[in-house]
Amino acid sequence: MILTVDRAEHKAHLTLRWRGGQINEVDVDLWRSRQAPNRTDEDTIDLIRRLARHYNDATIAGILNRQERRTSTGLRFTANRVNSLRQHWDIPRFEPPTESLEGDLVNIREAAKILDLSPSTLHRWLNEGIIAGEQLTPGAPWRIRITDELRAQVVEDVPEGFVTVFQAMKILSVSRQTVWQRVKQGELQAVHVRRGKRKGLRIKVIDQQPALFDNI
Repeated sequence: MILTVDRAEHKAHLTLRWRGGQINEVDVDLWRSRQAPNRTDEDTIDLIRRLARHYNDATIAGILNRQERRTSTGLRFTANRVNSLRQHWDIPRFEPPTESLEGDLVNIREAAKILDLSPSTLHRWLNEGIIAGEQLTPGAPWRIRITDELRAQVVEDVPEGFVTVFQAMKILSVSRQTVWQRVKQGELQAVHVRRGKRKGLRIKVIDQQPALFDNI
C-alpha cells in the first residue's frame, strides 16, 4: 500500500497492490479544518454590557482603549465598533435621562475627598461599571455626580444584613467572580465601608441575614 498526501490540495492518493498483482487506486478528499471565527473575548463583551447602562458608544470605546483592550482582529475600539458589538450581542444603547440630573458634578479627586475614598477606588469603580461617570468628550477627565444614591453606597459602619464577599460566596454557593458579576449587574446591593476593621465591600444577599454573622 502506498499513500501519497497532497496537503495543499487537501487530497490523498491511495495505491493498493494485491498478491495477485492487481492494483487499485483511490483518491480521497481530506477533511479541511475550519479556522475558528474571530470573536471578542467574553470579558470585554460583559464590560460593554455594564458600561452601556451609563455611557454612549464613544465613551465606551475610550474606556476600552485605556484598558488596552482590542477587537477580535487586534484593532483599537471606535464608537462604530462598539455599536456593532452591541447590536450583535443585543445590548441596549445608552439613553440619556430626559430630566436634568441632581447632584454636583466634580472631578475624581474632589469626589474622593467628598466620599472619603481613594481616587484609585473611584477609577476602578468607573472602569468596572459599578458607578457612572461623565466626560465632555472621550479622553477628557472623568467627572462624577455626587448624588444621594452614590453617597448611600459609602458608609461608616456595616449596615444590618450586609456580609463580606466571602460570606456571600458561602451563602449563595457561588464563586467570588459570580458575586462580583451580580454586584456589577445590579442584582446584589453593595456598600463600601470606609473605616475600621470592617473596611471594604459588604454585600446584601438576602433581606434578613442569620444572626450567625452579627458578631463576625
